[in-house]
Amino acid sequence: MTNLLNEAFHKAKSLPEPIQDELAKQLIEAIESESQWQQTLSEPQSFIIDELARKALSESSQGKTKIMGFDEL
Repeated sequence: MTNLLNEAFHKAKSLPEPIQDELAKQLIEAIESESQWQQTLSEPQSFIIDELARKALSESSQGKTKIMGFDEL
């Protein structure tokens, strides 16, 4: 554990229990959220882009698309 995190826990010990519990919930949520982001970012995303490209090309060849400018979106 880092010194800063140790210091934060040490300071939190002096707070009333309901506030300690709220801090703990927030910390757990932040850790879980960060963990999810790390997992998402570590997974290869190229298959998603490939699938979207195939779908766009298929729809274009079927005449389901039209050329538009940015101000028409």
